[in-house]
Amino acid sequence: MADRDPQIVSERATQVQDQVHTQGKQRKWLRPVLMVSVPLLLVGAGTAYYVANDHYVSTDNAYVQQDKVSVSAEVNGRIVEVSAHENQIVKAGDLLFRIDPEPYRIAAAQADATIAGAQARLTGLETAYQVSGVDIVGARQDVDFYTKEYDRQAKLMDTGFTTKARLQAAEHALSAARTKLANAEADALKARAALATGSAAPGVNPQVLAAQVQKRKSLLDLSRTEVRAPVSGIISQADRLLIGQMMVSGLPAVTIVANSGTWVEANFKETDLDHMKVGQTATLSFDAYPSLKLKGHVASIGAGTGSEFSVLPAQNANGNWVKVTQRVPVRIAIDDKSPRPLLAGLSTHVRIDTASK
Repeated sequence: MADRDPQIVSERATQVQDQVHTQGKQRKWLRPVLMVSVPLLLVGAGTAYYVANDHYVSTDNAYVQQDKVSVSAEVNGRIVEVSAHENQIVKAGDLLFRIDPEPYRIAAAQADATIAGAQARLTGLETAYQVSGVDIVGARQDVDFYTKEYDRQAKLMDTGFTTKARLQAAEHALSAARTKLANAEADALKARAALATGSAAPGVNPQVLAAQVQKRKSLLDLSRTEVRAPVSGIISQADRLLIGQMMVSGLPAVTIVANSGTWVEANFKETDLDHMKVGQTATLSFDAYPSLKLKGHVASIGAGTGSEFSVLPAQNANGNWVKVTQRVPVRIAIDDKSPRPLLAGLSTHVRIDTASK
Protein backbone atom coordinates (compact mmCIF):
# COMPACT_ATOMS: atom_id res chain seq x y z
CA MET A 1 0.00 0.00 0.00
CA ALA A 2 1.09 3.63 -0.54
CA ASP A 3 1.49 4.40 3.22
CA ARG A 4 3.97 1.60 3.42
CA ASP A 5 6.20 3.01 0.66
CA PRO A 6 9.68 3.66 2.17
CA GLN A 7 10.07 6.89 0.27
CA ILE A 8 6.83 8.31 1.57
CA VAL A 9 7.68 7.32 5.16
CA SER A 10 11.06 9.02 4.84
CA GLU A 11 9.47 12.26 3.60
CA ARG A 12 7.02 12.32 6.47
CA ALA A 13 9.80 11.78 9.01
CA THR A 14 11.72 14.67 7.49
CA GLN A 15 8.67 16.93 7.79
CA VAL A 16 8.19 16.00 11.45
CA GLN A 17 11.84 16.73 12.21
CA ASP A 18 11.56 20.14 10.54
CA GLN A 19 8.47 20.99 12.62
CA VAL A 20 10.23 19.97 15.83
CA HIS A 21 13.27 22.02 14.91
CA THR A 22 11.09 25.05 14.17
CA GLN A 23 9.18 24.73 17.47
CA GLY A 24 12.49 24.43 19.34
CA LYS A 25 13.70 27.71 17.84
CA GLN A 26 10.40 29.41 18.83
CA ARG A 27 10.65 28.16 22.42
CA LYS A 28 14.20 29.49 22.66
CA TRP A 29 12.87 32.96 21.86
CA LEU A 30 9.78 32.62 24.06
CA ARG A 31 11.63 31.68 27.23
CA PRO A 32 13.69 34.87 27.64
CA VAL A 33 10.66 36.96 26.69
CA LEU A 34 8.61 35.35 29.45
CA MET A 35 11.44 35.64 31.96
CA VAL A 36 11.60 39.38 31.38
CA SER A 37 7.95 40.26 30.78
CA VAL A 38 6.39 38.34 33.71
CA PRO A 39 8.47 40.11 36.45
CA LEU A 40 7.84 43.43 34.71
CA LEU A 41 4.11 42.76 34.72
CA LEU A 42 4.18 41.80 38.42
CA VAL A 43 6.15 44.92 39.31
CA GLY A 44 3.80 47.06 37.25
CA ALA A 45 0.71 45.51 38.82
CA GLY A 46 2.15 45.96 42.31
CA THR A 47 3.05 49.57 41.57
CA ALA A 48 -0.41 50.28 40.17
CA TYR A 49 -2.06 48.67 43.21
CA TYR A 50 0.12 50.69 45.59
CA VAL A 51 -0.58 53.94 43.77
CA ALA A 52 -4.32 53.18 43.67
CA ASN A 53 -4.46 52.35 47.39
CA ASP A 54 -1.82 54.73 48.74
CA HIS A 55 -4.51 57.11 50.09
CA TYR A 56 -6.42 54.41 51.98
CA VAL A 57 -5.91 53.36 55.61
CA SER A 58 -7.71 50.43 57.18
CA THR A 59 -7.95 48.46 60.39
CA ASP A 60 -9.59 45.30 61.69
CA ASN A 61 -9.46 46.59 65.27
CA ALA A 62 -12.94 48.07 65.08
CA TYR A 63 -16.24 47.21 66.72
CA VAL A 64 -19.87 48.26 66.54
CA GLN A 65 -20.88 50.45 69.48
CA GLN A 66 -24.27 51.45 70.85
CA ASP A 67 -25.42 53.48 73.84
CA LYS A 68 -25.93 51.25 76.88
CA VAL A 69 -28.07 52.67 79.68
CA SER A 70 -27.68 51.11 83.10
CA VAL A 71 -31.00 51.27 84.97
CA SER A 72 -31.08 51.14 88.77
CA ALA A 73 -33.71 51.60 91.43
CA GLU A 74 -33.92 55.02 93.10
CA VAL A 75 -35.46 53.62 96.29
CA ASN A 76 -34.74 50.56 98.40
CA GLY A 77 -37.16 47.69 98.57
CA ARG A 78 -38.10 44.18 97.53
CA ILE A 79 -39.10 43.39 93.95
CA VAL A 80 -42.74 42.29 93.71
CA GLU A 81 -43.23 42.38 89.93
CA VAL A 82 -40.94 41.88 86.91
CA SER A 83 -42.05 42.89 83.40
CA ALA A 84 -38.70 42.95 81.55
CA HIS A 85 -36.82 39.87 80.42
CA GLU A 86 -33.54 39.17 78.63
CA ASN A 87 -33.40 40.33 74.97
CA GLN A 88 -36.88 41.85 75.21
CA ILE A 89 -37.58 44.93 73.10
CA VAL A 90 -38.94 47.81 75.20
CA LYS A 91 -40.05 51.35 74.52
CA ALA A 92 -39.31 54.40 76.63
CA GLY A 93 -41.75 54.46 79.53
CA ASP A 94 -42.45 50.73 79.64
CA LEU A 95 -42.53 49.17 83.11
CA LEU A 96 -39.40 47.14 83.88
CA PHE A 97 -40.05 46.08 87.47
CA ARG A 98 -41.93 47.20 90.57
CA ILE A 99 -40.68 47.52 94.15
CA ASP A 100 -43.02 46.86 97.09
CA PRO A 101 -44.91 50.18 97.45
CA GLU A 102 -46.54 49.50 100.85
CA PRO A 103 -43.77 51.04 103.02
CA TYR A 104 -43.95 54.22 100.94
CA ARG A 105 -47.74 54.35 101.14
CA ILE A 106 -47.38 54.19 104.93
CA ALA A 107 -44.80 57.00 104.77
CA ALA A 108 -47.26 59.11 102.77
CA ALA A 109 -50.01 58.49 105.36
CA GLN A 110 -47.59 59.42 108.12
CA ALA A 111 -46.78 62.62 106.25
CA ASP A 112 -50.52 63.41 106.15
CA ALA A 113 -50.65 62.97 109.92
CA THR A 114 -47.67 65.27 110.32
CA ILE A 115 -49.38 67.92 108.20
CA ALA A 116 -52.54 67.64 110.31
CA GLY A 117 -50.52 67.99 113.52
CA ALA A 118 -48.69 71.04 112.17
CA GLN A 119 -51.96 72.64 111.14
CA ALA A 120 -53.42 71.97 114.61
CA ARG A 121 -50.40 73.57 116.26
CA LEU A 122 -50.75 76.52 113.93
CA THR A 123 -54.40 76.94 114.99
CA GLY A 124 -53.32 76.81 118.64
CA LEU A 125 -50.69 79.47 118.04
CA GLU A 126 -53.20 81.73 116.32
CA THR A 127 -55.61 81.28 119.24
CA ALA A 128 -52.83 82.03 121.74
CA TYR A 129 -51.97 85.18 119.82
CA GLN A 130 -55.57 86.33 119.90
CA VAL A 131 -55.84 85.56 123.64
CA SER A 132 -52.63 87.51 124.29
CA GLY A 133 -54.24 90.53 122.62
CA VAL A 134 -57.21 90.28 125.02
CA ASP A 135 -54.85 89.98 127.98
CA ILE A 136 -53.02 93.11 126.88
CA VAL A 137 -56.26 95.08 126.73
CA GLY A 138 -57.24 93.92 130.25
CA ALA A 139 -53.75 94.61 131.63
CA ARG A 140 -53.79 98.14 130.22
CA GLN A 141 -57.17 98.82 131.82
CA ASP A 142 -55.82 97.59 135.17
CA VAL A 143 -52.79 99.87 134.81
CA ASP A 144 -55.05 102.87 134.08
CA PHE A 145 -57.25 102.06 137.06
CA TYR A 146 -54.44 101.56 139.55
CA THR A 147 -52.62 104.64 138.25
CA LYS A 148 -55.62 106.76 139.02
CA GLU A 149 -56.05 105.06 142.41
CA TYR A 150 -52.44 105.72 143.28
CA ASP A 151 -52.75 109.40 142.28
CA ARG A 152 -55.91 109.73 144.41
CA GLN A 153 -54.25 108.14 147.45
CA ALA A 154 -51.22 110.38 146.97
CA LYS A 155 -53.40 113.53 147.02
CA LEU A 156 -55.26 112.31 150.08
CA MET A 157 -51.94 111.63 151.76
CA ASP A 158 -50.91 115.20 151.15
CA THR A 159 -54.08 116.51 152.87
CA GLY A 160 -53.93 113.91 155.66
CA PHE A 161 -57.16 112.14 154.80
CA THR A 162 -55.59 108.68 154.18
CA THR A 163 -53.02 106.44 155.71
CA LYS A 164 -49.60 105.48 154.50
CA ALA A 165 -50.65 101.83 154.31
CA ARG A 166 -53.36 102.62 151.76
CA LEU A 167 -50.89 104.61 149.67
CA GLN A 168 -48.43 101.70 149.68
CA ALA A 169 -51.21 99.25 148.77
CA ALA A 170 -52.18 101.40 145.79
CA GLU A 171 -48.53 101.62 144.72
CA HIS A 172 -48.15 97.84 144.96
CA ALA A 173 -51.35 97.25 142.96
CA LEU A 174 -50.09 99.62 140.24
CA SER A 175 -46.76 97.80 140.06
CA ALA A 176 -48.51 94.43 139.75
CA ALA A 177 -50.73 95.78 136.95
CA ARG A 178 -47.70 97.03 135.03
CA THR A 179 -45.98 93.64 135.44
CA LYS A 180 -49.10 91.89 134.17
CA LEU A 181 -49.13 94.19 131.11
CA ALA A 182 -45.48 93.51 130.39
CA ASN A 183 -46.07 89.75 130.62
CA ALA A 184 -49.08 89.97 128.30
CA GLU A 185 -47.09 91.97 125.76
CA ALA A 186 -44.21 89.42 125.97
CA ASP A 187 -46.65 86.55 125.43
CA ALA A 188 -48.05 88.36 122.40
CA LEU A 189 -44.57 88.83 120.92
CA LYS A 190 -43.80 85.15 121.53
CA ALA A 191 -47.04 84.05 119.87
CA ARG A 192 -46.42 86.42 116.97
CA ALA A 193 -42.89 85.06 116.52
CA ALA A 194 -44.27 81.51 116.46
CA LEU A 195 -46.60 82.54 113.63
CA ALA A 196 -43.86 84.28 111.65
CA THR A 197 -42.80 82.95 108.21
CA GLY A 198 -39.42 83.09 106.55
CA SER A 199 -38.42 84.90 103.39
CA ALA A 200 -37.87 81.57 101.59
CA ALA A 201 -41.57 80.72 101.91
CA PRO A 202 -43.52 83.86 102.83
CA GLY A 203 -47.02 83.32 104.16
CA VAL A 204 -46.48 79.62 104.98
CA ASN A 205 -45.80 78.35 108.49
CA PRO A 206 -42.40 76.56 108.59
CA GLN A 207 -43.78 73.52 110.42
CA VAL A 208 -46.63 73.14 107.95
CA LEU A 209 -44.20 73.63 105.06
CA ALA A 210 -41.84 70.97 106.46
CA ALA A 211 -44.73 68.52 106.75
CA GLN A 212 -45.81 69.29 103.18
CA VAL A 213 -42.28 68.72 101.90
CA GLN A 214 -42.20 65.40 103.71
CA LYS A 215 -45.47 64.48 102.00
CA ARG A 216 -44.10 65.36 98.55
CA LYS A 217 -40.99 63.31 99.19
CA SER A 218 -43.03 60.31 100.29
CA LEU A 219 -45.17 60.56 97.15
CA LEU A 220 -42.03 60.86 95.01
CA ASP A 221 -40.57 57.74 96.62
CA LEU A 222 -43.89 55.98 96.06
CA SER A 223 -43.82 56.85 92.36
CA ARG A 224 -40.23 55.59 92.09
CA THR A 225 -41.28 52.10 93.16
CA GLU A 226 -42.25 51.65 89.50
CA VAL A 227 -39.01 51.53 87.50
CA ARG A 228 -39.61 52.32 83.82
CA ALA A 229 -37.38 52.27 80.74
CA PRO A 230 -35.72 55.66 80.19
CA VAL A 231 -34.99 54.86 76.51
CA SER A 232 -36.15 52.44 73.84
CA GLY A 233 -33.94 49.44 73.18
CA ILE A 234 -33.22 45.82 74.01
CA ILE A 235 -33.03 44.46 77.56
CA SER A 236 -29.70 42.95 78.60
CA GLN A 237 -28.21 41.65 81.87
CA ALA A 238 -31.64 41.11 83.40
CA ASP A 239 -30.60 38.12 85.52
CA ARG A 240 -30.86 40.21 88.71
CA LEU A 241 -34.55 40.92 88.15
CA LEU A 242 -36.18 38.26 90.31
CA ILE A 243 -39.32 38.52 92.41
CA GLY A 244 -38.27 38.72 96.04
CA GLN A 245 -34.85 40.17 95.20
CA MET A 246 -33.89 43.05 97.50
CA MET A 247 -32.93 46.10 95.49
CA VAL A 248 -30.55 48.73 96.82
CA SER A 249 -30.77 52.30 95.60
CA GLY A 250 -28.13 53.03 92.95
CA LEU A 251 -27.23 49.38 92.33
CA PRO A 252 -27.46 48.55 88.56
CA ALA A 253 -30.44 46.26 88.01
CA VAL A 254 -30.67 45.94 84.22
CA THR A 255 -29.03 47.34 81.08
CA ILE A 256 -30.83 48.67 78.00
CA VAL A 257 -28.94 48.69 74.71
CA ALA A 258 -30.44 51.79 73.11
CA ASN A 259 -31.44 51.62 69.47
CA SER A 260 -31.34 55.38 68.98
CA GLY A 261 -27.80 55.45 67.58
CA THR A 262 -25.13 53.07 66.28
CA TRP A 263 -21.54 53.83 65.37
CA VAL A 264 -18.21 52.07 64.92
CA GLU A 265 -15.19 52.68 67.11
CA ALA A 266 -12.07 51.94 65.07
CA ASN A 267 -8.65 51.85 66.73
CA PHE A 268 -6.13 53.05 64.14
CA LYS A 269 -2.37 53.03 64.47
CA GLU A 270 -0.90 56.39 65.28
CA THR A 271 1.06 56.19 62.02
CA ASP A 272 -2.25 56.20 60.08
CA LEU A 273 -3.39 59.58 61.40
CA ASP A 274 -1.14 61.78 59.29
CA HIS A 275 -3.71 62.47 56.57
CA MET A 276 -6.89 61.46 58.44
CA LYS A 277 -9.49 64.18 58.98
CA VAL A 278 -13.07 64.47 60.19
CA GLY A 279 -15.57 63.99 57.37
CA GLN A 280 -13.55 61.59 55.22
CA THR A 281 -15.55 58.70 53.74
CA ALA A 282 -15.20 55.18 55.05
CA THR A 283 -16.27 51.70 53.94
CA LEU A 284 -17.44 49.26 56.60
CA SER A 285 -17.59 45.48 56.37
CA PHE A 286 -18.58 43.06 59.11
CA ASP A 287 -17.36 39.60 60.04
CA ALA A 288 -20.90 38.56 60.93
CA TYR A 289 -22.24 39.56 57.49
CA PRO A 290 -19.49 38.98 54.88
CA SER A 291 -21.61 40.28 51.99
CA LEU A 292 -22.69 43.47 53.78
CA LYS A 293 -20.84 46.72 53.10
CA LEU A 294 -21.95 50.09 54.44
CA LYS A 295 -20.81 53.64 53.84
CA GLY A 296 -19.77 55.93 56.66
CA HIS A 297 -17.56 58.87 57.50
CA VAL A 298 -15.10 59.93 60.18
CA ALA A 299 -17.16 61.60 62.90
CA SER A 300 -14.37 62.38 65.37
CA ILE A 301 -10.81 61.45 66.28
CA GLY A 302 -9.99 60.56 69.88
CA ALA A 303 -8.21 63.00 72.18
CA GLY A 304 -5.76 60.36 73.39
CA THR A 305 -4.54 56.84 72.81
CA GLY A 306 -6.28 53.86 74.31
CA SER A 307 -3.46 53.20 76.77
CA GLU A 308 -3.61 56.80 78.00
CA PHE A 309 -7.14 56.33 79.33
CA SER A 310 -6.69 52.81 80.65
CA VAL A 311 -7.20 52.07 84.34
CA LEU A 312 -3.48 51.33 84.75
CA PRO A 313 -1.55 53.49 82.24
CA ALA A 314 1.79 52.10 81.09
CA GLN A 315 4.82 53.47 82.94
CA ASN A 316 7.74 53.61 80.51
CA ALA A 317 10.31 55.22 82.83
CA ASN A 318 12.41 52.09 83.23
CA GLY A 319 15.27 50.31 81.54
CA ASN A 320 13.07 47.69 79.87
CA TRP A 321 11.19 50.15 77.71
CA VAL A 322 10.12 48.90 74.29
CA LYS A 323 8.46 51.22 71.79
CA VAL A 324 4.97 50.04 70.87
CA THR A 325 2.83 51.61 68.16
CA GLN A 326 -0.12 53.19 69.93
CA ARG A 327 -3.77 52.97 68.88
CA VAL A 328 -6.07 55.98 68.68
CA PRO A 329 -9.88 55.53 68.81
CA VAL A 330 -11.67 57.01 65.81
CA ARG A 331 -15.48 57.23 65.75
CA ILE A 332 -17.04 56.27 62.43
CA ALA A 333 -20.62 57.38 61.79
CA ILE A 334 -22.69 54.96 59.71
CA ASP A 335 -24.42 56.74 56.80
CA ASP A 336 -26.27 53.80 55.23
CA LYS A 337 -29.24 52.07 56.79
CA SER A 338 -28.26 48.49 57.51
CA PRO A 339 -30.61 45.74 56.31
CA ARG A 340 -29.18 43.48 59.01
CA PRO A 341 -29.19 44.15 62.77
CA LEU A 342 -25.94 45.73 63.95
CA LEU A 343 -25.33 44.28 67.38
CA ALA A 344 -23.05 45.98 69.87
CA GLY A 345 -19.55 44.52 69.78
CA LEU A 346 -19.59 43.10 66.23
CA SER A 347 -16.13 42.94 64.65
CA THR A 348 -15.78 45.41 61.80
CA HIS A 349 -13.24 46.20 59.09
CA VAL A 350 -12.91 49.93 58.39
CA ARG A 351 -11.29 51.41 55.27
CA ILE A 352 -10.94 55.21 55.09
CA ASP A 353 -10.25 57.21 51.96
CA THR A 354 -7.86 59.92 53.16
CA ALA A 355 -8.07 61.64 49.75
CA SER A 356 -11.76 62.41 50.17
CA LYS A 357 -12.89 65.78 51.50
